[in-house]
Amino acid sequence: VQLQASGGGFVEPGGSLRLSCRVSESLGKQHTIAWFRLAPGKEREGVSSWSFWDGSKLYADSVKGRFSISRDTADNTIFLQMNNLKPEDSALYYCAHKSRRVILSSRLSPWTYDNWGQGTLVTVSS
Repeated sequence: VQLQASGGGFVEPGGSLRLSCRVSESLGKQHTIAWFRLAPGKEREGVSSWSFWDGSKLYADSVKGRFSISRDTADNTIFLQMNNLKPEDSALYYCAHKSRRVILSSRLSPWTYDNWGQGTLVTVSS
């Protein structure tokens, strides 16, 4: 499975970006997808996940109410809509995928996922 992320860029605080991640195979009911980010000097952080098995979407506390995960079923593409961006959101963002169900407690753990996109850089600065 190959993932290709895009959509990063430079934005001022308060602005918005939408990240995209195209997956090379159909996203079935057993699959789980997620977005992670890696900022300089910090550990990789789970930002959002979506289990197609139970339909639940998870968000890190730091992005709740500002970020939203979605998909385009016809195009096998997942999105991360990021609103009201803050400088601390600056990071390299990765999409991730697993072709199996994932227990709730593991859905924002990077060790869970088998397939990763190449990362897209988001910079939030004035």
